[in-house]
Amino acid sequence: MFDFLEGYDVLGAFWTTVQLTLLAAVGSLIWGTLLAAMRVGPVPLMRGFGTVYVNTVRNIPLTVIILFTSLGLANTLGVTLGAKGVIDTLNFRLAVLGLIAYTSAFVCEAVRSGINTVPVGQAEAARAIGLSFSQVLRLVVLPQAFRSSVGPLANVLIALTKNTTVAAAIGVAEAATLMKTMVEKEAQLIPIAAVFALGFVILTLPTGLILGWVGKKVAIKR
Repeated sequence: MFDFLEGYDVLGAFWTTVQLTLLAAVGSLIWGTLLAAMRVGPVPLMRGFGTVYVNTVRNIPLTVIILFTSLGLANTLGVTLGAKGVIDTLNFRLAVLGLIAYTSAFVCEAVRSGINTVPVGQAEAARAIGLSFSQVLRLVVLPQAFRSSVGPLANVLIALTKNTTVAAAIGVAEAATLMKTMVEKEAQLIPIAAVFALGFVILTLPTGLILGWVGKKVAIKR
């Protein structure tokens, strides 16, 4: 029944998808959190940068961003990201960079929504005892903000997993790239589509269930 899978490294393709997701998720969480800190910070220039970045990136298609990393950064500017000229490795790293640049805008808004749930009085009390803005953010605001934004961040992670398919545009050998190759060579479109759809369900459904449970467990009772 699944003879059409012979000769194709389906598990390897999905492993590449998982690697893209994990690396981009970590990078997006770091950069998105910094953007959120900029947007609520006291420095007008940083607030302006964060606002412009988020509003601009969210309205640019991910495909355009991924292609820019390949055509703009690699081909035009010669950025290699330490890949030493290996095409597959370079494209993978460029795809991760593009996914981070795009997803961090949504992480920023998820974290900022969590920051807005923290009572203003707590921040004012922390400032009153002599803590700086960065200390207030790190010790008082962000711990509570992350607990409140687990649900939105889970949705961002699920969307990121599906968005990794865009990496096929620059030749990264992930699941969507292999699916395209198989559809072109095999005459069994529906079974192939069913296998890859099931693969993405297996990747995303447990993520949503686990993070949803975690969100309920760590939610702040007010």
